[in-house]
Amino acid sequence: MISQSSLIDYVDFPDPNEFADEDGIVAVGGDLSPEFLISAYRQGVFPWYNLGEPIMWWSPEPRCILEIEKLHISSSMKRFLRKKKYKIRVDTNFEGVVIGCQEAKRKNETGTWISSEIIEGYNALFNLGIGHSFEVYNFEDKLVGGLYGLSIGKAFYGESMFASETNCSKLAFIFVAQLLDYYGFQLFDCQVENPHLTSLGASIVSRKSFLEINKNSISFDSQIGPWTRIGEDFEKVFWERF
Repeated sequence: MISQSSLIDYVDFPDPNEFADEDGIVAVGGDLSPEFLISAYRQGVFPWYNLGEPIMWWSPEPRCILEIEKLHISSSMKRFLRKKKYKIRVDTNFEGVVIGCQEAKRKNETGTWISSEIIEGYNALFNLGIGHSFEVYNFEDKLVGGLYGLSIGKAFYGESMFASETNCSKLAFIFVAQLLDYYGFQLFDCQVENPHLTSLGASIVSRKSFLEINKNSISFDSQIGPWTRIGEDFEKVFWERF
């Protein structure tokens, strides 16, 4: 554990409550250096933009989060989990998960917002021990799903997830949610609501409420470094629940 003093805000973003526009854009420009990214998330802001556009920094109204105690696992998903057909690892293939999210085919979407610049920026966070990946492998040891994001204090900010086999992104999400609960996290940020997230229990809160939750959650010390051992220990607990 290290002090939050080493994760100070190098970049002051405009107050989202006062300056976010009607779409939730707080600022435009800057870069995806660790200083910018860490400062942004600490202040409730994240980057989201398309290739060829300037970097846009968002704080949506409303914000999508998972209140961890409201995680929803459907009966069919519980049956799927009881089969124990997959293995889960943490922080062993961060770039593979990000590229999996980049290449994923999504309904009603063309292209991807995960550019080479995004990959480089989040890889830097992973190398600093702040970015984390949750990887789902089949028993042929092929990566078939996963989720990546970053953690500050007792907050986890989910960025994207993918699956190349049915239900494997849901498996990653459920694993992350239960691991965060097990270790006393207070915030699982999901950014923007969609049907996939709401089916898992995610809901929306006001921007003001989110910023208050975020401020409290990042006040705790951060678990910096790979979560590989944490993941190994928790996986034993996780499968026993089903």
